[in-house]
Amino acid sequence: MDCSLAARLLKGVRAATLSGQRPQILPRPVIGESWNRMLRSGVDPDRDVRSDLLSMEEVEERRQSSVLMEVLPVLREALVTVADAAQHIMVVSDAEGRVLWREGNAAVLHKADRLGFELGADWAEETVGTNGVGTPLVTRRPVQVFSAEHFVGSLHTWTCTGAPITDPRDGQLIGVVDVSGPLETMHPATLSLVGTVAQLAEARLRERHAAALDRLRAVAAPVLARIGGRAVAVDVQGWTAAVTGMQPVDRIALPKSLSELSELSDGRAWVPTLGMCAVAPLPGGWLLRPDGPDGAAEPLGGTRVVLDVSRPRHWSVTVTDGTRSWTHQLSPRHAELLYLLALHRGGRSASGLAEDMFGDPTRTVTVRAEMSRVRRYLGSLLGHRPYRFHEEAELEVVLPQSPADLLPHSVAPGVLRSRSAPPH
Repeated sequence: MDCSLAARLLKGVRAATLSGQRPQILPRPVIGESWNRMLRSGVDPDRDVRSDLLSMEEVEERRQSSVLMEVLPVLREALVTVADAAQHIMVVSDAEGRVLWREGNAAVLHKADRLGFELGADWAEETVGTNGVGTPLVTRRPVQVFSAEHFVGSLHTWTCTGAPITDPRDGQLIGVVDVSGPLETMHPATLSLVGTVAQLAEARLRERHAAALDRLRAVAAPVLARIGGRAVAVDVQGWTAAVTGMQPVDRIALPKSLSELSELSDGRAWVPTLGMCAVAPLPGGWLLRPDGPDGAAEPLGGTRVVLDVSRPRHWSVTVTDGTRSWTHQLSPRHAELLYLLALHRGGRSASGLAEDMFGDPTRTVTVRAEMSRVRRYLGSLLGHRPYRFHEEAELEVVLPQSPADLLPHSVAPGVLRSRSAPPH
C-alpha cells in the first residue's frame, strides 16, 4: 500500500466533506458517520488538541480504581513488544477517553507527545474528533483511523487502531486499547490484532469473575443451608452465586442504596423483581431474603419507566413505583432492544424484533435469549407473546437532540431507520 498516496486522497475526501461538497470517493461508513457527528457538534477541525491534561496524581487515582488494572498484563504481553518492533505504541484509555497508560517505541512516544497524545490527555471523540480512542468508545467496535481520516488536521501524520473493552459482569464500557504510530507504519492487520487482544482482556475478566463467584458460593453455601425459606447470595453486580427456596436466575438488578448498607435503616431494601428483602453483607456480595412467598407484585398503574438513550456511550432504564426508584445501566444490545420495543407499544413478535435487530426474521433464538436476560431485571414490566412494555406502565424515552446521534454504535435496521428520520 502506498501510504503517501492514500493520505493525499483522504485529504481530498476530507476537504470536500468539510466544505459541504460530495467527495468523488466517499469515506468509509464508520469514518463518515464520525465526521458527521463532529460537524453537528461543532468540533474545530483546525484546533490544537494539546490541552486539559490530568495531573499524574489524577492519572494514578484513575488507574487504581479502574478494572483495566486487572487486564493490563494481558494487554502488555500481547501488544507492547509487537508495537515497539513496528514503530508503534500501545495506549490504554478509560471509558471517558483519558489516556492512562502508554508504552512502546521511545521515538514514537516523543512524536505522540507533540500531538498531545500524552498521559492524562482527553481523547474522547467530542474533544479530539475522529480517532482510534474516542471513535471506538462511541461505536463500540474496533476502528482503524488513518491519516486524514482523523477529523482534526494536526493528526494527519498519525494512524491509530483501537478496540473497546467491556466489563462482562455488567456490560459497561471500561476503556479502549489502541495501537498508534506514524502514518507510514500503518498495517491493515493491526485492526484484527487489536480487536483480538481486547477480546482476550474481556475473557480474562470473565475468568476472574467466575473465580470470585466460586469463592462467594463457598462462603454462602453453609449460610443458605441453615436458612428456612427463600434466599439468594449475589455478588456486588447482582450475579447469583447460590440460591435456596426459589427459582435461580443468573442476575438480579440491585438498587444503588445497597452499596452503602449503613444507609438502610433496618437492614432491608426493595430489590427489583424480588420486592422487600432482608439484606446482609457477605464477603464479596450480599445475602438477600425476600419477604413473603410470592416475590414482587405485578406493576401497578403509576409505575413510570424512563428509557434514556440520549447520550452516545451511556444508556439506562429507570423505574419509579410510588416512592421507590431504581436505575439499571444498559448494555448496547439491551439499549437497542428496549428502544425498539418503545417504538412498538402494542408489542413485537420475536420474528419482528429479529427483523428490527438483524434484518433477519429467522434469528428468533437470539432475540428470545436476549429478552430473557432483559426480563431478569425488568421482570413483569415486560410482557411476551408479543414482547412489550406493560400496558399500565407510563413510558418515557429520552432521545438525543438530533436523530442522527441515536445509539451511534447500532447497525440494527430498526435503529438506522429512526436515525435517518427527520427531526419532529
